Parts: sequence; structure tokens; C-alpha cells
Amino acid sequence: MTQEQNGVATLPEQAKRLRDLHIMGHPLLLANAWDCASAGVLQNAGFAALGSTSRGIARTMGYPDGEVIPVDLVFNVISRIAGSTDLPVTADLETGFGLPADELVQRMLAAGAVGLNLEDSNLQGKCAGLVAAHEHAERVAAVRSAGAAAGVEVVINARVDVFLEPSGEPEAKMVEVLKRGRMYLEAGADCVYPMGALDEEMISRLVGELGAPINVVHWPGTPPIACLGSLGVARVSFAAGLLGQCLDYLADKAKRILGGMDVVSVRS
Repeated sequence: MTQEQNGVATLPEQAKRLRDLHIMGHPLLLANAWDCASAGVLQNAGFAALGSTSRGIARTMGYPDGEVIPVDLVFNVISRIAGSTDLPVTADLETGFGLPADELVQRMLAAGAVGLNLEDSNLQGKCAGLVAAHEHAERVAAVRSAGAAAGVEVVINARVDVFLEPSGEPEAKMVEVLKRGRMYLEAGADCVYPMGALDEEMISRLVGELGAPINVVHWPGTPPIACLGSLGVARVSFAAGLLGQCLDYLADKAKRILGGMDVVSVRS
């Protein structure tokens, strides 16, 4: 999907298309695929862009989430997803699998993705907690520079995991999220992803004080999408939720078949 021939957009064009879809108050609905089949269904449904789901890819390949899956396998799946669609694709690359920024960006672009999630959890240390804010800001800046050097202004979704920490007062966490969000934006992030921001008051404050595109994951308890738009959210993603619902359906269907209450409808 990198050639201009046959009307296929180049990677720089795909990146611009993805960035332009981030409009505060008119959120990009970003469906998260885990394989070619799910990507095809989501494109046919009418989504304007696709994301990969790190948990979904890991789970379907037999690994737990958290960068346990071999990185070569991750990029192989992302390449297959991106190669199966003409939509812009952004990849959930967690903390970047310990790869230097230039290698991370080169491999992402080679796979056909033009954006990435980059989170500030300390996965490479395999211990609980966050990396220092300035270290993650430097990581964001390095990815921004690597994209520019490759000729593609990759779309960086900087994930902030402060709200996921088990301890800490809510206001102190909010202050830290805002501090980190500002640092990541100054370093070159296009969008801030405060994982765990669920209620209207939190989301409204983040949008108002950061004044930049915010990504909200749509979990149970998250305000309706229309409400998120009214709060100024620019991007709504679904993480591994779609895969989870598909597997829940499969489990229920299997029980009904084994119980003699249902049959499989054969489809070509």
C-alpha cells in the first residue's frame, strides 16, 4: 500500500489522511482489527481508518498482552492487516518493544502502518510503574524525528497510563496526566491517549486543559460516542473490545451447539 500507482495512496498521503481525521468535537471512530478478516469486515462497515489491537493480536497468536509476543510476529500481522485494506492503519506498538526509534519507525512503515500508539508504562523493565515523563517525551521526539527522516509524518498517539496506577489520589493523578500530556505534545505527539479516563468530568477537563486531540477508549461505563463528541474528543478507539465480543459470541454459540439448541449456518 505504498505505491502511488493504481490510485493507491502513498504512506505520506495515508499519514496525512489519518491526521486530518482527528477533529476535536468530531471524533474519529477507530476500529481495532486483529487480522485480515476483521480488517475487511471493519472496512466494509464504513470505518475511515483502522487500528491494530496489541491485546487482540497477542491473544489470537497465543500470547498474553504486554510485549511477550515476538516483535517479528507483531509486524507480520500488522503488515497483513495493512496489506488487506486501503484505509490508513495505525499500529498499537505498546512501548515499542525496546526498539530504537529509527528501527521502530522503519519497521512500522515497512509493514504499511502510518501511525502508532506509544505508551509510557514500563513494560521493558517487566515491572510495575511508569517510565519517567521526560524519558517518554524524549522517546516521542525521537519517533517524530525518525518519521521525518523517513519522509512520513507518522501519527503519534501518546498513551498516558497514570490513571491505571493502583495507588494515588485522583486529583494528583489528573495533574500528572496533564503534565505528561503537555510534555508529549511539546515533543511531537499528535494525540494524547489518557487510558482510564472514563467519566465526563475527567474527559472534559483533559480536553479543555490540554487543548489538543484526545483519544478515549470506549469501555463499559464510557459516555456515549455522541457525548464524547460534545466534550471535544477527537478520537474514539475500542481496544480489544470487538474481539472480546466476537469470542463471547463464539463461546455462547458453541454451548448452544453442544446442547443441541443450535446449528452452524454454513457460509461460503
